[in-house]
Amino acid sequence: MKNEKEKAQKLRKHMTPEEKHLWYDFLKPLSVTVNRQKIIGHYIVDFYCARAKLIIELDGAHHFSKDGQEYDRIRDRFLTGLGLTVLRYPNAAVRNHFDEVCEEILCYINKAASVTELQE
Repeated sequence: MKNEKEKAQKLRKHMTPEEKHLWYDFLKPLSVTVNRQKIIGHYIVDFYCARAKLIIELDGAHHFSKDGQEYDRIRDRFLTGLGLTVLRYPNAAVRNHFDEVCEEILCYINKAASVTELQE
């Protein structure tokens, strides 16, 4: 576990330009708590909102290789098995369609928050 914690800390210090943009310009100022580089099981996810049970992943080029896609399938299966939802966006979507990406994430968070309030 120590190794994952150190890796998560390193990833937080060395975020990609797309991760920085999404974090500083959208996720960090939200009224709900969003964690970055959160350890879940033996995986480190880019962003995690516990209230919405939501994981947000930004995918660089390595995610589109055959091995990367297989790894992501296994990882997503584990995470969804925990009752979490994984939203994936290519880095290009964050660069070229930032407002649309943010709107989709916010809609999901608001929808999940409404469901949670109904269950309480």
